[in-house]
Amino acid sequence: MSNKAYIYLGLSILAISLTNALPVQGQQSGKKHCAMTHKHIDAINARGDKEMGFEHLKTTHHFLLASDGGAIQVEANDANDKQSRDQIRQHLQHIATMFADGNFNTPTVIHAQAPPGTELMKQLKSEISYQFRETPRGATVRITTRNPNALQAIHDFLRFQIKEHMTGDSLEIVPVR
Repeated sequence: MSNKAYIYLGLSILAISLTNALPVQGQQSGKKHCAMTHKHIDAINARGDKEMGFEHLKTTHHFLLASDGGAIQVEANDANDKQSRDQIRQHLQHIATMFADGNFNTPTVIHAQAPPGTELMKQLKSEISYQFRETPRGATVRITTRNPNALQAIHDFLRFQIKEHMTGDSLEIVPVR
């Protein structure tokens, strides 16, 4: 073997050793965190399936922030899944009515805590609009306000949903139709 090969082999062994030896604690923490996160999302999905009336694994949730509020959008993954589509529509229509009345019990039950922003959204309910709209695979609830305090509460609520449901949606304001 040439000197270059020995040097390369030695550096490779060193790199592998360092990679495997140094972050053991972090990797264990990561695995524990991943397992806890997996348990957490499974619990949210189980409570959500019961409260919403449709299976989370058959649907896709999106929470979008807009300059005047945001949106909750849920779609059936399969275009032919009319049962999930209809259950989504029924649920989101109910949610729009409940939220307009200042009732945030459903997200509180699903997440086993009151989501950030809901207390202020209750107090400012007369300054927030919830508009239900059907989509080809489900529905959307468009949330709007002109009140800056209500807007912050809506954004706090939607950001919490994005993180809890791990949707990958932007935590920044995006154009919403």
